[in-house]
Order: sequence, then C-alpha cells, then structure tokens
Amino acid sequence: MKNLFACFFAIAIVSNVSAQLKAAVVCPEIQVNILQGNVNGLEPDFTVGQIKKTLPCFTSEESDSAKCGGLISYKDNDIYFYTGRDYIEVREKFKGKLSIPLMGAARGSLFQYLGYPKIKDTDWEAFVTAYGILVVHYNKAGKINMIQFSKRNAETLKLCE
Repeated sequence: MKNLFACFFAIAIVSNVSAQLKAAVVCPEIQVNILQGNVNGLEPDFTVGQIKKTLPCFTSEESDSAKCGGLISYKDNDIYFYTGRDYIEVREKFKGKLSIPLMGAARGSLFQYLGYPKIKDTDWEAFVTAYGILVVHYNKAGKINMIQFSKRNAETLKLCE
C-alpha cells in the first residue's frame, strides 16, 4: 500500500514539474528591408497567421475594427503590423536591422536612397517605391523617428491615428 501511494505521489509531482517547464518563444533578429518593403520576408498585406508564424514573439494582438482593423505588436522591438490596413510601422526604438539607415537620418539626406518625395508636409514625407509607398516622420529636430510602408499608394493608404 505504501508503494502504491508513493508511486501516485511521485507521478503527481513529476507531472506538475513538467507542466511548469515551457520553452520561451524565441524570435529571429528582425530585419526590415526598406527597398523591398518587407520585414523578415513578411509583406504589409500578409495575414495574421503568416506574421505570427514567422515572428512568434509578438507582445500583443488586437483584432478590433475600432483599432484600425487589426494590429500585431512587437513592443520590445518597436515594430507594429497593422493587418487591417496593410502597413508596417517601425518606430524610433527599433532594435533590429534596417537595410537603409533611415532611423535618425536628417531630413534632406534621403535623396541618395529614395529620390524626391511625392508628398511633403512639415512633419513627414511620402516616397513612391517599387512596392507602394514609404512614409517617414520627423521629430522636432528634423530627424526620422518613424517609418511606415505599404503596398498601397498615397491615394489609398489609410494610416491609424
């Protein structure tokens, strides 16, 4: 009887211990290709499932249409996929690699990479690309602090506010 009780007790402890051991989700290094308009091969119009499969370490997911129709956030890396509006946003604390060193670049220094902007405003500029559009936002010092890109064009792109 003692052996039977000891056996059940050992099984209960072992099953609880193994239930507590879970591998952490590891993401590959995030690489943004500005000229091709993708992040680790993920394009702005990819589905939620495709994004989560390629980059499983997301910090939050919202599917509410009130929040721009869907959002997958990677807050640790400061990158956001707006799945309802088909664009990707890279913010100033981005920790991955940019194919072109845009973050922190001064206004007026982008011609060598992107040519002339199609649309200019006081705080942002929009550039036509081979895949669609690239919008760069500037801080008060005139340095880029946010990048948004989409396969859409300037007329059809709807950004979240």
